Parts: sequence; structure tokens; C-alpha cells
Amino acid sequence: MLLWINGPFGGGKTQTAYEIQRRLPGSVVCDPEHIGFGLNRTLPPQLRGDFQDLTSWRQGVVETLDLALTKHDGMVIVPMTVTDSGYFGETVGRLRELGHDVHHFTLLARRETVLKRLRERNFGHLLTYVGGKNVPLRRESWAVRKLDHCLERLQEPEFAEHLWTDHSTVPKTADRVAVLAGLSLRPTTEGSVRTRMRQVRVGVRHIRFD
Repeated sequence: MLLWINGPFGGGKTQTAYEIQRRLPGSVVCDPEHIGFGLNRTLPPQLRGDFQDLTSWRQGVVETLDLALTKHDGMVIVPMTVTDSGYFGETVGRLRELGHDVHHFTLLARRETVLKRLRERNFGHLLTYVGGKNVPLRRESWAVRKLDHCLERLQEPEFAEHLWTDHSTVPKTADRVAVLAGLSLRPTTEGSVRTRMRQVRVGVRHIRFD
């Protein structure tokens, strides 16, 4: 089974994916961004753009996830924003055509909620100092520019099932996704401080400097 978690940039997809993976034995997170960033790195800087526009990305995602679903016994979890209906058909739709059981969920929140989350996940001056450049800041600016488009497109019926997360924690969102997908997660017993520290570690691991 594949669990595709969609949503705007900064909407909580990656945190929710890793929360489910942590509490669902045998599950793995497969992030199609790695394919996209790899493709962009092979191109001259002036030719780099939205990697989802590359046919090779869409085909590569299907081929990679098809292999994971065929050879891996556990759940495959994919945190990935896709707002183009054609690209959605070429990835999620194609995987379903190949016979895979794909559960798709879109995490939504009000604009101000997503903006707050983007500010919280941006480690600001510390990352700028450590990285020696302001790439993380530019990345968040790109996410903000895409936000209105994402929120508008992802509310369309084709991107259901929709889950609004304004007043939900990551563990609670993971629980809701699991129930709707027919999954049973291990209960979480850690406190709020430990949960927050773990989420910070997940965020740090997924900072992009390109």
C-alpha cells in the first residue's frame, strides 16, 4: 500500500509522514524530492526550474515507487506536493493503473496557519550563519510565492481526501490519516517537549541548500 500525503509547501506533509513511519512498523518514507533535486543538479544552473515539469521526474517517480511497492513488504509513505492535475494523473494515477493500492490525502490549513509554520520551520539566522548563505530563506520565500496557488488548486475534488489541520498536532493528524487509510499506529506516549525536539530533527534533516 502507498500513502501519498499532499499539501502546500510548509503544510506538514513531511512531519506527518515521519510520524506515521515512526509508529507503523515496517513502513518507509520515499521522498520524490530527492529525484527532482538530483535531476536539477545535473543541469546547468540557468536551466534549473520546477523539476515536476520534467517528464523524467514524473516517470522516475512512478518507476521508483513501483519498485518499492513491489519489493518492500511494508507501507510506502510519500510526502509530496502535486497541484497540477496532469502531473497528478501521471504519478498517482499511473501507480493506481499499475494495480497499486494508493491512498491519497491532502493536508490543508488557512493561509495564516501555513505562513506561521513556514516561519517556525525556518531556522533563520542560525542556519544562515552555519550554511554561510541565505538559501533556506530563499526557499521559504519560494514556498510563500506558491502558497496561494497551492491552497486554491489543492481544494479541488480531484485532490481529495482533504484534511484540515489548523487546530491539529502532527500526531493527531497522523492518527486521522491512519484511521482513514485503515491503518493501526502504535500509540505515542512521549511528552510535548520530546515530540517537538524530534520534529526539529526531522526539519533539520530536510533542509535544502540548493
